[in-house]
Amino acid sequence: MKEQFLNQVKETLEITDREINFEDNFKEYDEWDSLNLLSIIAMIDEEYGVTIDSNTMSKITTIEELYNIIESNK
Repeated sequence: MKEQFLNQVKETLEITDREINFEDNFKEYDEWDSLNLLSIIAMIDEEYGVTIDSNTMSKITTIEELYNIIESNK
């Protein structure tokens, strides 16, 4: 499931020119903006049934932290 999640983040952010890793600070990606913030929140809600608010998102920096929140809310 971790690889699937990583691919979903990559697809949601429309990253096509490189690989991404769980240790990456996704907020430092060139593709990161407020629209992609909403897209990530929507993807997580739709795919995993987990609601993450913008306050929680502001505290998360890595893809792994994001994944761990999903896992802890299943």
